[in-house]
Amino acid sequence: MGSVDDISRMFHTESEKLENLVNNAATKSELSIHEIVETYYQIMNVSSMATMLKQQLGGSNDQNSLIKKIEETQKFISEKFDSNLHPSITIQLTNSLADTTKNLQSDNAVEKSKDEIETKAKLYEKLRQTMSTKEFVEQYEKGLSHD
Repeated sequence: MGSVDDISRMFHTESEKLENLVNNAATKSELSIHEIVETYYQIMNVSSMATMLKQQLGGSNDQNSLIKKIEETQKFISEKFDSNLHPSITIQLTNSLADTTKNLQSDNAVEKSKDEIETKAKLYEKLRQTMSTKEFVEQYEKGLSHD
């Protein structure tokens, strides 16, 4: 990689991106699958970077500002994301799965038009994406319980 200054700048940039994603997500009543995946990816990316940097820096006093930023970012993730946003995303995904499953089960017409078949196919794709995303979110949850 580069110098400590380069790494520090990269961490600051990624942390800001994370804060923007989380703050934006917190203002919405429902997130798209893309927004959920992007947010979790950024959380995991910044968390991994923070862990790695803390290990590399150890107790180095000449990097106090970076260590402080790492600790602030970890606190932000814990308080704003893990405690608030993550549980609401889990509920959103659970409700979406239930609604989509119910919609797919309620249709029992024998003959279907082309539009009905296409709509059904889109619902199955939505169900697949939501299930996959929920599994991804549950893996994050398992990681939280091991920390």
